[in-house]
Amino acid sequence: MASCLAGSHFGPGSQDYIPVAEFYADKSVFVTGGTGFMGKVLVEKLLRSCPKIKKIYLLMRPKRGQDVASRLTELTQSPLFETLRKERPQELNKIVPIVGDITEPELGISPADQAMLCQKVSVVFHSAATVKFDEKLKLSVTINMLGTQQLVQLCHRMLGLEALVHVSTAYCNCEREKVEEIVYAPPAHPEHVVTLVQTLPNDLVDRITPDLVGDRPNTYTFTKALAEDMLIKECGNLPVAIVRPSIVLSSVREPVKGWVDNWNGPNGIIAAVGKGIFRTMLGNGTRVADLVPVDTVINLMIVCAWRTHFKRGDGVVVYNCCTGQQNPITWQRFVKTSFKYMRKHPFREVIWYPGGDITSNRMKHSALSLLQHRLPAHVMDLVSRATGKKPMMVRVQNKLEKASGCLEYFTTRQWAFSDDNVQALCGCLSAEDRATFDFDVTNIDWDAYIESYVLGIRRFLFKESPNTLPKSRTILRRLQIVHIITQVASVLFVWRFLFSRSNALRNIWRRLVDLLTRTARLLAIA
Repeated sequence: MASCLAGSHFGPGSQDYIPVAEFYADKSVFVTGGTGFMGKVLVEKLLRSCPKIKKIYLLMRPKRGQDVASRLTELTQSPLFETLRKERPQELNKIVPIVGDITEPELGISPADQAMLCQKVSVVFHSAATVKFDEKLKLSVTINMLGTQQLVQLCHRMLGLEALVHVSTAYCNCEREKVEEIVYAPPAHPEHVVTLVQTLPNDLVDRITPDLVGDRPNTYTFTKALAEDMLIKECGNLPVAIVRPSIVLSSVREPVKGWVDNWNGPNGIIAAVGKGIFRTMLGNGTRVADLVPVDTVINLMIVCAWRTHFKRGDGVVVYNCCTGQQNPITWQRFVKTSFKYMRKHPFREVIWYPGGDITSNRMKHSALSLLQHRLPAHVMDLVSRATGKKPMMVRVQNKLEKASGCLEYFTTRQWAFSDDNVQALCGCLSAEDRATFDFDVTNIDWDAYIESYVLGIRRFLFKESPNTLPKSRTILRRLQIVHIITQVASVLFVWRFLFSRSNALRNIWRRLVDLLTRTARLLAIA
């Protein structure tokens, strides 16, 4: 377990305490996955809160005809960097793109750039990964395992490396209900898995993947567990820390509330629910939904590097970055609160009034999926074809059901992620550093956070202006009336159908009416 000894040079009470931002002064950082969701937040936070940082080298590859310079310009023009662009635009010049590819030998980095990194870099953050739950095993192994292995080999050549922070996942040990902050024995020998995917034909690898993955829900959690084992075996005396976040959602505070840039995990489902096209999901509402804001994870990562340097002799320390132990929220509360704020801040072009539920009854879920998802989708596509428009709702529903199926494993189970090391690390910080690099999950107000999350989906994913809210609310009120009328009409139709075909039901109805009539007469006499 990580510890912070009172009176040591590392603790906040010591005169020799070095603030986190000061630790990064005149240091250069190398980031993999810097163009991903978490990587962007990491780069922005380092530039904004560690103003004396020297350089941030980002591993980037050309993509869709764009070179790395164009991609970097696009990155820094995103809303995430708006504060820096307005207040300290010169900080953005500290970002240096390094042409490379996590899937290539030696990370695709040129010999000259490798030599430069080995000479200049002090801190490495490894967040590059494929987070697709249904990724092919071969690609998942290449990125999550071999990418990690090759990065460690590069780190061994870095002359002044002070910390390597590896981003894993809390669910890499999802076969355990209680997960401690330790690296467990892997589910298979990493070397054997690598050999298999490198030697066998792709179609054969795909066929044996379920047997290799076993009880785990996907290749992502499987390869992340193997990557941790590879890291432990190959890091030697490198100063290493492992950060394991749970389900990462939008920012809680920085640099802007509710920032999100992807449809992964619950994001796409919540967006569809807000549009009124998704209404039922399989899960246990009483289970804890271990959700964590992205800026909370990033703050922990930055502090982890600081701590890893000053406590190098402690070996590899694992940090479970989760909320379930200190500030739990259930799936039921998450869903209901999301409904609340999707109705308060409705999206544009809503198809139906947002509603629905999470249920653990598979039969009920299947019936509701048929009635509320598939049938309406087919009807809407028929209308689209009849009016000369492109049908798309069946395709959208197929994608949504696939996404909810990927989440099903996590919404029907619950884990207890120990976070003693995270708590101890928080205690090591001064009051100023705890405020600047806040990763104390007890500070999260779930109601306020989910409101900002819904607004973030509206603003950053759907690109909808706040100016459209009044019109969207007017439309939603009309849809609510239509929704209520439809519900009443459905009940009356079912009642009428059953009433016309059941003598017993008619007899019960007559007795009930007779009883109500007698009661009314007695009350009138009294």
